[in-house]
Amino acid sequence: MFQTEFEFTLPKGYLDSEGNLHRKGVMRLARAIDEIVPLRDPRVKSNPAYSTVIILSRVITKLGALEEVTPATIEDLFACDLNYLHQFYRQINELEEANVESDKSTKPS
Repeated sequence: MFQTEFEFTLPKGYLDSEGNLHRKGVMRLARAIDEIVPLRDPRVKSNPAYSTVIILSRVITKLGALEEVTPATIEDLFACDLNYLHQFYRQINELEEANVESDKSTKPS
């Protein structure tokens, strides 16, 4: 069966307004629409880096006991957790460049 959801554990965790720490979560594979919708958002138009916040809030389906993951939730993450989620997103969606070693014997000289 094709896996579309992946569990993760944040390095530090999301600390909510009541002092509860949320570290374990689930991220689903992104769809094209997840990358398109942020382009229409005025926050992204004024700051293209904000697209990461919106995309992550769309693809994270669970984070601890939170009922919903919103852009505000992602904004309140510790920087190391945001970096972790961005890298995790790239990894599960196969957006990382493959490190392919070239075979010198097949290269024309």
